[in-house]
Amino acid sequence: MPFREINSKMVEATIVPGQKMYSQRGAMLAYKGQVSFTPNIAGGQGGLMSMIGRRVADEATPLMTVEGSGTVMFGHGGHHVQVIGLTGDTLYVEADRLLAFDGTLQQGTMFMGSQGGVMGMVRGQVTGQGLFTTTLKGHGAVAVMAHGGVIELPITPSRPVHVDPQAYVAHHGDVRNKLSTALGWRDMVGRGSGEAFQLELSGNGVVYVQASEEKL
Repeated sequence: MPFREINSKMVEATIVPGQKMYSQRGAMLAYKGQVSFTPNIAGGQGGLMSMIGRRVADEATPLMTVEGSGTVMFGHGGHHVQVIGLTGDTLYVEADRLLAFDGTLQQGTMFMGSQGGVMGMVRGQVTGQGLFTTTLKGHGAVAVMAHGGVIELPITPSRPVHVDPQAYVAHHGDVRNKLSTALGWRDMVGRGSGEAFQLELSGNGVVYVQASEEKL
């Protein structure tokens, strides 16, 4: 894993010749060695179609390509950083939560309506999260950002997990999601979305939840 956690809000990445890393623009705090930073306009490993998908959804988080030989410290906005390791599976994460990730990971975009049908689309509208979610697949590591730290909750067929949509950070595994209402319509009069809506995740996998309902 190329990331070393310096503290809860900073990570250090090892950059080696011949291997790329991608980071959110403005996330570099300091570096040592011969390292270059180039604006990425091709959508990372996902290529042009991945970039188009994010732009259609207004989720085109600018990326930098990081190359060379050395170490780079990453952090952004004082947000807490969580490092997630992937071993061939797919991570689903909102684009603006990505701090940095291995260039070996295949980047793509998933239309949330394809998970949970219409309810998946409703989730995007109600929670403020886009209808398109970034996917990262393969073997490597991803550093994501969150408010107030992150807890990792296992999802099993017998134990689905219900998450406040505003506290959702990312998930991976064979997981299905749908939006459900925790209150009756009569109870929801005069309320914001808040706890009136829950994101239900079922199947086999892991969901990452932040200790806050605040968006980045």
